[in-house]
Amino acid sequence: MPTMPPSLRPGDHVAIVCTARKVSHEEVAAAVDILQGWGLKVVLGESVSAEHHQFGGSDELRTRDFQRMLDAPEIRAILCARGGYGTTRIIDAIDFSRFAASPKWIAGFSDITVLNCHLLKLGHESIHGVMPFIFHQSGGEEALESLRRALFGESVAYEVAAHPLNQLGTAEGELFGGNLSLLQTITGTASDCSYAGRILFLEDIEEYLYSIDRMMVHLERTGKLRQLAGLIVGHFTNPQDNAVPFGQTPYEIIDTYARKYNFPVAYGFPVGHEPHNLALICGRRTRLTVSQAGTKVEYL
Repeated sequence: MPTMPPSLRPGDHVAIVCTARKVSHEEVAAAVDILQGWGLKVVLGESVSAEHHQFGGSDELRTRDFQRMLDAPEIRAILCARGGYGTTRIIDAIDFSRFAASPKWIAGFSDITVLNCHLLKLGHESIHGVMPFIFHQSGGEEALESLRRALFGESVAYEVAAHPLNQLGTAEGELFGGNLSLLQTITGTASDCSYAGRILFLEDIEEYLYSIDRMMVHLERTGKLRQLAGLIVGHFTNPQDNAVPFGQTPYEIIDTYARKYNFPVAYGFPVGHEPHNLALICGRRTRLTVSQAGTKVEYL
């Protein structure tokens, strides 16, 4: 069972770093205020305001910054400032040995999916949740509160309305997942964790419909889909199409493959690249219940 880092307490130090795309101090100022309002002390990494093309500093700088926060005993959580692209460029240079001896929460989503999966592969829980760059976005209040509850160890259960494509049933297993394109990117790497007996959640943004289909074919051909205990399908924001239409929505594409199996599937779960992006704890043993009344996700 994955290790659960200690819950945060008022007075704890938390760090904000960039493992992917760049951000400025001004772009995380609102997040700093919010975190301080939670009673936390905020430390900004050197990657915040650093710049190397689109990245938050060079690969070397981002690696050094993240490593320093991992190893610093006073830092009790690391919040990745934003996604974009770049975490896969540095993940293999990170040494998690000191972290393993004293785990701390690491949180983010999108490009941070690689970290969520890498940590699970190493046997540690992490949080898939809203990032400092968008803490203050309109409509994201519930998502932000769900992140706070996850960090501080408060109990939570989510209930979501029924969806026509849902496959009914109940499953229990460790929860994991994130961005579909990142899950495919890390296949066969040191960050690729097992799907067997777990509950997978998926989301993505601005992907071409044919590409979503191709990635689902890949999950099926690798045998990963058939190993699942359950599937949660979140936001697929702003999907793209070709001049000759693909002919299916993202959910219809996923249903084409998910319907081949008997595990429960929940569509329309609020996770992904939209303001309503509820925090999910990767590695936490979870019960997924999909019924005519709707979907319930609760930690065990």
